[in-house]
Amino acid sequence: MIPMVDLKEELETLKEPILKSLIDVLESGEYILGKKGKEIENLIATYIGTPYGIGVGNGTDALYLSLRSLDIGPGDEVITTPFTFFATGEAIAQVGAKPVFVDIENDTYNINPTKIREKITSNTKAIIVVHLYGQAAKMTEIMELAEEFNLKVIEDACQAIGTEYRGKRVGGIGDIGCFSFFPSKNLGAYGDGGMIVTKHKNLYEKISILRNHGSTIKYRHSLIGINSRLDEFQAAIVLVKFKYLDIFLHKRKEVARRYTEELKGIIKTPSIATTKEHTFHQYCVELDKRDQLSNFLQQHEIASAIYYPIPLHLQEAFRYLNYQKGDFPVAERVANKILALPIFPSMTFKQQDKVISVLKSFIEKDSGK
Repeated sequence: MIPMVDLKEELETLKEPILKSLIDVLESGEYILGKKGKEIENLIATYIGTPYGIGVGNGTDALYLSLRSLDIGPGDEVITTPFTFFATGEAIAQVGAKPVFVDIENDTYNINPTKIREKITSNTKAIIVVHLYGQAAKMTEIMELAEEFNLKVIEDACQAIGTEYRGKRVGGIGDIGCFSFFPSKNLGAYGDGGMIVTKHKNLYEKISILRNHGSTIKYRHSLIGINSRLDEFQAAIVLVKFKYLDIFLHKRKEVARRYTEELKGIIKTPSIATTKEHTFHQYCVELDKRDQLSNFLQQHEIASAIYYPIPLHLQEAFRYLNYQKGDFPVAERVANKILALPIFPSMTFKQQDKVISVLKSFIEKDSGK
């Protein structure tokens, strides 16, 4: 079976340094908020181009804590995309604010900046921008709107570590950037983990308190916080893998380039602004008979996945927002047509050629050739 991502192969490549790093943690006796966590916080902050990094329990907590640090809560509205993983909208609801959705672009699948203005009200406090699949959203237009209306910008860069936008890495452009170390991410742990970066010292200090039960001194709590600290073992794993991040991103881009060369004109392939604006957490094609293609690939021992089959505005959990089918036609269309193909740094030409060959045979069969 050709998997969506091959973590076993990755472990075989990095097993020795990862085991050594884990042993370092065991021998140190530091398991929570230790040296490895602080080191990866500093490295990623520097990599993104911000002075501050805060390790947290996962990418969802990163979004939640970011909203809390901005004092966003009941009565406030936060604009975001309906075409994203559930956690983006979930975090807004968790702080008591109202998610306000804006449709996406036809080509990049990111939030459409031209449609944001009409959704801004006196209650709007922030925009959560998702850099979907590893491609940067149009941050120039979004930041101009944020400045005009005095809005905060949180970048959900959970799928986009290393992605650049006009010379800056995403996550470091807005007020706060959020990253996930979920195992399948481009920089993944072997469990849950996440990171927040910011250029603002006051937000760094507040998030650092919020992630640790609202405390800086043991048993003294200045805020109502949560328990969301990056585990020292996961920090140790991410530290090792971080050294290879740019190499792995380059390999992802090469896999994506080969897919596009072979499939362009046959099926709708990703629209890419520049190679530096897409790091291909997913490589997604778009077609009417998406489910049939997925089944066909499965029959030939090739994995595929749908990211995402139901837009947020049509999720049962958000029924209280009173959105209807047809409110966001682009997101709804894409949700019915998008399919992710296998992509990972260690993917061989042989594996990729099989995916391409099987996909082409499906298209030819479907067209009656």
